[in-house]
Amino acid sequence: MSAYKDGDPTTLGRLYGRSQGKPLRTGQQQLVETLLPQIAVPAEGAVTAERLFGADRPLHFEIGFGGGEHLAYRADLLPDHGFIGAEPFVNGVAQALAHVREGGLANVRLHHGDALEVLRRIPDRSLAMLYLLHPDPWPKNKHAKRRMMNDGPVALFADKLKPGGEFRFGTDHPVYLRHALMVMRRFADRFEWLVKGRASWENRPSGWPETRYERKARTVFGHEVWYFRFRRR
Repeated sequence: MSAYKDGDPTTLGRLYGRSQGKPLRTGQQQLVETLLPQIAVPAEGAVTAERLFGADRPLHFEIGFGGGEHLAYRADLLPDHGFIGAEPFVNGVAQALAHVREGGLANVRLHHGDALEVLRRIPDRSLAMLYLLHPDPWPKNKHAKRRMMNDGPVALFADKLKPGGEFRFGTDHPVYLRHALMVMRRFADRFEWLVKGRASWENRPSGWPETRYERKARTVFGHEVWYFRFRRR
């Protein structure tokens, strides 16, 4: 089922649920009020490496970064690359801001809100890597159109990635897994699945850190976790 109208990925609606949980602590609120404006993605206009970081550099984009552990890890690992993270949940934004401050990460820009709104403003063929890790599964069939892994968003991913760029997807939800692979099969002409047997999706690749969400899914709920890498043809 498509998440967009009339085959147009620019008509995508809201694909996320709530935007706030527990009230922010004083320190978190201060980070949102002071640090976020300094590193926020501009509200309008093209989103380019030159505009965000002052010079051309490989550009990474993470959709729904949760608490920001993965985003911070990757940004610290690749200080010469630029990282954009988008997250509608303000509590996650506050946690990511703490990682940015503590790590002194000058190569991170954040958007508190809809990832697709920012992604649309990135010029085509600009991203070196794009990450979608443990998105909301919307498990009921009637909510399937709200999943990020649908034709509209995936078409947008393909447009924004450079040839040879990589899309990484992870989930611990078997229904979402089957749905996502079904969608990706429809994009076989645009994405190559980087796979060499079961080990490719059962073992976390190098440079892909375990987040708190993933650890909880594995150790508390006993979920199996799957990892996927796709290269833009």
